[in-house]
Amino acid sequence: MSENHLPSVAYFSMEYGLHSDFKMYAGGLGILAGDYIKGAQDIGAPIIPIGLKWKQGYTDQKIDANGNPYDSYHNYVYDFLEDTGVKVTVKVRKTDVVCKVWRTDHFGNRPLYLLDTDIPENSDTWITGQLYGWFGEERIAQEIVLGIGGVKAMRALGIKIDVYHFNEGHAALAAIELIREKMSGGSTFEEAWKATREEVVFTTHTPIKEGNETHPLDRLEYMGAFNGLTRAQMERIGGDPFNMTVAGLRLSRISNAVAQLHADTANKMWKEVAGRSEIIGITNAIHTPTWVDERMTRAFEEGGDLWAVHKEIKQELISFIEERSRIALNPEHLLIGFSRRAAPYKRSDLIFSRPDIIEPYLESGKIQIVFSGKAHPLDDNGKRIVSNLIAMMRKYPKSVVFLENYDMTIGAQLTRGSDIWLNNPRRPLEASGTSGMKAAMNGVLNCSILDGWWPEACIDGENGWQIGGGFETTDFAVLDQHDSDALYETLLNRVLPVFYENQAKWVQMMHRSIETTRTEFATKRMLDEYYNRMYIPS
Repeated sequence: MSENHLPSVAYFSMEYGLHSDFKMYAGGLGILAGDYIKGAQDIGAPIIPIGLKWKQGYTDQKIDANGNPYDSYHNYVYDFLEDTGVKVTVKVRKTDVVCKVWRTDHFGNRPLYLLDTDIPENSDTWITGQLYGWFGEERIAQEIVLGIGGVKAMRALGIKIDVYHFNEGHAALAAIELIREKMSGGSTFEEAWKATREEVVFTTHTPIKEGNETHPLDRLEYMGAFNGLTRAQMERIGGDPFNMTVAGLRLSRISNAVAQLHADTANKMWKEVAGRSEIIGITNAIHTPTWVDERMTRAFEEGGDLWAVHKEIKQELISFIEERSRIALNPEHLLIGFSRRAAPYKRSDLIFSRPDIIEPYLESGKIQIVFSGKAHPLDDNGKRIVSNLIAMMRKYPKSVVFLENYDMTIGAQLTRGSDIWLNNPRRPLEASGTSGMKAAMNGVLNCSILDGWWPEACIDGENGWQIGGGFETTDFAVLDQHDSDALYETLLNRVLPVFYENQAKWVQMMHRSIETTRTEFATKRMLDEYYNRMYIPS
């Protein structure tokens, strides 16, 4: 891939997961964006990422003495950020807000531009305070800075942009700024919208209704998000209330979902949206140098002893767990990893749904489970899930662990050192999921519902295991019962016998897991697809 012949792409994302110590991410969306811009740097792809410089980032979520999660925030200072010398101004509630532009390529990434309102010129210094913090007005202000401010920053920096890529609906106001620019040059609204559509591509991530952000038009108008457009024009773009995903679909020439199954789901979900762009499937991928242990890669490529390497990495995970939790797990027993955001559809505690079945294995330690994950600070249901996992840890102190304050460090340890990677969302509500890809490339065998990326990779019984046969129903009680039964059947009758009785087959499956995922789910394939199917007009 030659940078000289490719369109330059402004990549807008609310969060970027580049390193645990750089608090610019909340979860999977940010991890994807971070991996994307590292992968782009590796192959010389002209991606220009734009985001916000968060003063406190996302929550640090700790566990109190009663086993309940609580949120804490800290002010962070990063000495590796470079001052570009550029400032741009946006209007929020009819007040000028100055946005300072920082730059960093500190983590082997494409130069990332971050807008910051925490400067003396502003009274609203806290717009870029907390990622996904506070309420509707603050979110709109953040999206004005990201979208409108991001376009203005590209202009002020003198960076020529061919394509504007919105990673989720948070950046939709960038297209409103592009329309405003064209209208100020004499175009009609219709002409400006049509021309802007030819410049914009859009990625939709979540099939969960609550994850697709909406705002009352009155609030958007009051905050200044109309940016010169009329109420009627804004309603045509995003509806009333204004849906940021609908806006993204109508403001782009093409859109994508983040797995092939997710493309089917998204097209059904948004089929009633008139004037939307086509939604194709481009499956997410991971930056292998960040997530895959070099020792495992070397052993795979050189025909080395995968089991010996895995045992070494597993022992490092066990030491890490003991250091964090003071619980010493048994390296000879099966260790299940499960780390993801605490949300009801992900069913973190499904494995505990039949205590009469699972309890003997937990009591004996034959099954050990390590959980990690954060709930959104305002999600009490998610926090109850975390509390339940803590209760299970206290009930089974030798075999269940919950590692608090989930971050990239914990994620890397678990996806390298676990024996199997468990994933049991309600199909088809998992858009993609990338933690399973990390596990697979480390020889950690996936045991998962056929949702997200896994239907594309799974060769059941050969490179991992499927749970539930792709069963779907909107009756969650029926679905949960079905998948609970399937989970126990797969885990107890298929996974355990191989682990404890057939090490040769287990190692063969590890080899197949790495072999079948290391290229297909790496960032180069994903970037190639974005360029060939989205960025370069057909």
